[in-house]
Amino acid sequence: MTAALLKLAGLFATLSLLAFGSANSVVPDMQRAAVETYRWMTEREFLQLFAISRIAPGPGSLVVALVGQKVAGLAGAAVATLAMFGPSCLLVHVAAGLWHRTRDASWRMRVEQGLAPVAVGLIFASGLALMRGTEHGAAALELTFAAAAVLALTELHPLVVLTAT
Repeated sequence: MTAALLKLAGLFATLSLLAFGSANSVVPDMQRAAVETYRWMTEREFLQLFAISRIAPGPGSLVVALVGQKVAGLAGAAVATLAMFGPSCLLVHVAAGLWHRTRDASWRMRVEQGLAPVAVGLIFASGLALMRGTEHGAAALELTFAAAAVLALTELHPLVVLTAT
């Protein structure tokens, strides 16, 4: 159990420092590590945990705690959560202090504009990684595109669309 907790801490501490924009940006790496590297779960199990994290109330990054719980119970959930958010919180605290002191610097706007596409790209990669592990039949793709269109073009609540599909 200690080995599993150490692996969880190492994985999520590393992912914490790589996440730009949100924990969603490192979902492909999280999935790869949990499924292929450590073989803690199957791809289907990871997708189920991801789906639960999206449906459940609270932050979307709940998947971190769910993966930790699957690997090592409540201790795993606690370690994974602390490892995912601790390092990045500390880094943000230090960076915010520096950012505040350089608020009049000309390079600041260029850095902000440069990081925005990085965050969008990482989140897009998350969607592609999750899509690889799903059913690829024509009916499933049609349903996915129909649900995406309804969500994009209407103001229906996602749970209504989920229930209808």
